[in-house]
Amino acid sequence: MQQILKQAQQMQQQLAAAQEELAQTEVTGSAGGGLVTATMTGSGEITALTIAPAAVDPDDVETLQDLVVAALRDAQRAVGELTASTMGPLAGGLGGGGGLGLPGF
Repeated sequence: MQQILKQAQQMQQQLAAAQEELAQTEVTGSAGGGLVTATMTGSGEITALTIAPAAVDPDDVETLQDLVVAALRDAQRAVGELTASTMGPLAGGLGGGGGLGLPGF
């Protein structure tokens, strides 16, 4: 039983380290061929939004709004991929279904 608790504690430490790594890593999403870019941390915090002057047309605000939304969605997709690659190995150790990979858990 002590061995199981020790393994659980190690996994908890690895999970905390992975979450910290995600929080420190930034990804960028873009739209419109790079006219709009959004930068997010792996934990989903938006850290930057860049809009190229060519994307700004006062007569067509809707397109700019769509580009911003698309860039944010692209950044969120990148966060999802980063999370899967960072947390994936840990999830395997948890039994894949959220359990501890142990009988009865």
